Amino acid sequence: MSRYTGPKTRINRKFSKPIFTPKKAFERKPYLPGMHGPRLRRKMSDYALGLKEKQCLKYMYGLTEKQFKLTFDKAKHKKGITGEVFLQMLELRLDNIVYLLGFATSRPAARQLVGHGHIIVNNKKTDIPSFICKVGDIISVKNKISSKQVVTTNLDLNQHINIPIWLSLEKNNLKGTLSRIPSREDIRIDINEQLIVEFYNR
Repeated sequence: MSRYTGPKTRINRKFSKPIFTPKKAFERKPYLPGMHGPRLRRKMSDYALGLKEKQCLKYMYGLTEKQFKLTFDKAKHKKGITGEVFLQMLELRLDNIVYLLGFATSRPAARQLVGHGHIIVNNKKTDIPSFICKVGDIISVKNKISSKQVVTTNLDLNQHINIPIWLSLEKNNLKGTLSRIPSREDIRIDINEQLIVEFYNR
């Protein structure tokens, strides 16, 4: 399955969560999208629950099915609780950190910002969105007028966003630092990762 580029509000309503930028459509219409209006939901099987959580998380981070499964397989071979390690790997992606720092207004926009070469990691140009950052890495903006203008505008738009405690931001210098690996409590997403682990372990 390729990366989703369709209507974002429809996905928000499908999962009853702000998967993309926080939309309110699913609050106005708290039922699945479609032409038939509200309808009763049947009790979901364990398989269906796991699939739903997997799809929800995949949409949230904007990954393809192949990228998502590859990341999960890598997490399985690392020390620690698989579900927590998996979420940590997703959070430590460069495009996600760029988004959390407020350099972009959404994860897709952050992916584009990285892909176009506007972001530097440890003084080296890094244009791979899936790059996994490490503790101590410094994420900054390319010393170019166009790059700085884009990020400065986004930071102004994102003033209401709280930067995670495992990241530090020097707004005036357009620079952020990964202070530590986030714990599960630090990861601010409404997902039951254990259901995803069980889904893949079937």
